[in-house]
Amino acid sequence: MGLYHEKIGGAKCPIVDTFWQTETGGPVITPLACTTPTVPGSCTLPFFGIDAAVVDEHGNELPANTGGLLVIRKPWPSMLRGIHGDRQRFIDTYWSRVQGMYLAGDGARRDDRGYFWIMGRIDDVINVSGHRLGTMEVESALVSHDAVVEAAVVGMPHDIKGTGIAAFVSLGPGRVPSDELKASLREHVSGVLGPIAKPDMIRFTQALPKTRSGKIMRRLLRDIAAGRDSKQDTTTLEDFNVLASLRGNEE
Repeated sequence: MGLYHEKIGGAKCPIVDTFWQTETGGPVITPLACTTPTVPGSCTLPFFGIDAAVVDEHGNELPANTGGLLVIRKPWPSMLRGIHGDRQRFIDTYWSRVQGMYLAGDGARRDDRGYFWIMGRIDDVINVSGHRLGTMEVESALVSHDAVVEAAVVGMPHDIKGTGIAAFVSLGPGRVPSDELKASLREHVSGVLGPIAKPDMIRFTQALPKTRSGKIMRRLLRDIAAGRDSKQDTTTLEDFNVLASLRGNEE
């Protein structure tokens, strides 16, 4: 985002990273241009009148740096009001999982400043040796390690388990990739979620492949983890150098 500000905005045009959905009618978590200090990868703080939170399945707000369900707890002016001709579908889709709260299916965490970080879809699961693991859970466990600033997890073919866990990890400033750090991350995830969630493969990367709107392109990561040439549409990929770097980064 800093590079975009310098090269595209001429260091004059403010660049903001926002979170919104068609159903919300506009950005609901967003920096205020020239006012909110921004951090690459974070959509920062809720907009005026938006009571956003990260909660568990029971609607309890979670502490900082803990992945959970991204909800909005109170009505807002531009919100979706229904699905034409199917009121029950509207209720079941958006309001049934967490009682009294709007949930459209994304996971998130908040950092120590209260900034929101979108972690992806909560219905993205991996079946490992008969155990269903949410990719968001494993990503949250990785990010809770003090060396990690961002992580993406996908399934990969595994001879014994059927499906293994592949993790793509970006490290914080001053952190150097190493086999020792990989082992530390595996043990950290095991301690948080149990041995079944320990990643089978970890690749360090300076950045993750994302769309121009900031969504991690996990379908590309699945191809990389499986070691196959991707025939996926990459027209929305923001930086092709990231993809090339990942393909050249062997386990």
